[in-house]
Amino acid sequence: MSLIIESPEKSPLYFIIARFWVERFGNSVTVIRYLSALISLLVFPCLYWFCRELFNVTLSLPSLAIALMANSPMHLVYAQEGREYILWLVTIILASTALLRAIRLQSNQKSDPFTTWGIYVITLTLSLYTCLWTIFVAIAHGIYVVLVAKLRLNETVRYYLIATIFAVFAFFPWLLVVFAKFFQFVLSSDGTNNSDPNIIPLIPFLLVQMSRSFFDLNISLDNPINYLISAIFLILAAYAIYFLCRTTNYQVWLFIITLIVVPALPLILPNLASGRISPGCEPYLLPSYLGIQIIFAYLLATQMYNGKVSHRRIWQIVIGLLIICSLISSRVYYQADTWWSKGVSSGNPQIARFINQKYRPLLITNFSEINYGNVVSLSYLLEPKVRFQLVPDQTVPIIPNDFTDIFLLNPTNAWRLQIARKYQLKPNLVYGDDYYLVWKLVQPTSNGEF
Repeated sequence: MSLIIESPEKSPLYFIIARFWVERFGNSVTVIRYLSALISLLVFPCLYWFCRELFNVTLSLPSLAIALMANSPMHLVYAQEGREYILWLVTIILASTALLRAIRLQSNQKSDPFTTWGIYVITLTLSLYTCLWTIFVAIAHGIYVVLVAKLRLNETVRYYLIATIFAVFAFFPWLLVVFAKFFQFVLSSDGTNNSDPNIIPLIPFLLVQMSRSFFDLNISLDNPINYLISAIFLILAAYAIYFLCRTTNYQVWLFIITLIVVPALPLILPNLASGRISPGCEPYLLPSYLGIQIIFAYLLATQMYNGKVSHRRIWQIVIGLLIICSLISSRVYYQADTWWSKGVSSGNPQIARFINQKYRPLLITNFSEINYGNVVSLSYLLEPKVRFQLVPDQTVPIIPNDFTDIFLLNPTNAWRLQIARKYQLKPNLVYGDDYYLVWKLVQPTSNGEF
């Protein structure tokens, strides 16, 4: 019910699981992250099954794909997030594998279509109830099925359409909620531009995503080192795609290419004209990350056992370097206070350290925009001596006299000046980033100016 009211664009499956999880084991940060960590372990058997269905090979390629995924910085990040994204990755792999299995068994006249395609219906429905972005994964599946059938309405295409219709029908109750909220937003919109002011350049963003599956040091997008790292992985990825298309039949490489490209297009195409994109889009590229890692695994597994001994040694060194890069990324990640995945909350550890140094501090904020979530986040980092004052609107709060330091979390300009004038204090900016500001109220200078 909370999602229906506040965030219907979030599919409910993960949150239902998380609710029962915290009721059973508690609601600490560690317990909530343990749920994602346990779910992330399901990626490995699902990935093994996926590689067997896609390539029809023995143990080496699936094992290497699992090794790359286990050491991937991207997998490490989302395996510890108290969000739905790692569960979504599991369901993406399951739905894709079920589709490949259904297509393979479709050629066997003795197979039961109800059972064969029923698994795909179930896995696609689970994926839809995990993340709404699965719609674009399903579109990628549809494009693949139609292209493999050479644009003919054969039996496989018909069964795929029926299975997809059943999955969408099963998801229809939540889809009605999403549509109702969307039309409510359209009707209440005043036509103003509410675009995110913290948009980032599109091309550097995409280049960084290419390398984050293997090497990630949480470097800012405008750092020149990022371009060097991204260029290396871009060249390797381009060769991996070329090698895949040259050495496999079109049914193999077409599936991976559609899985990489189609779910990413809704993020890229609307932003091509401006050349910029809103932050926080990284999780919706998980299908693309998966496809890129599969391509790398195929290239490395094939080259490691083919050609001369010197040729194999070179590619074994490449595998070793990739694993070393991943281990370095993991080491840096574990030592870091925060990471790019935290988005608007990435500055909270720095803010908490500063406030915790004060004798008896008070933090004042209201419930507008991102403040509520950041207050909850800060509450885990601040010491018990820190007190919060939460104002439901922008009325001037009553500040007691027994606090040594007064802080304002992300106030509007008007509200900040109202508080400063009432208490004859001067607001000094003590922290600022791309998302919000923290001000400290101090005694004004001798001339009394604010």
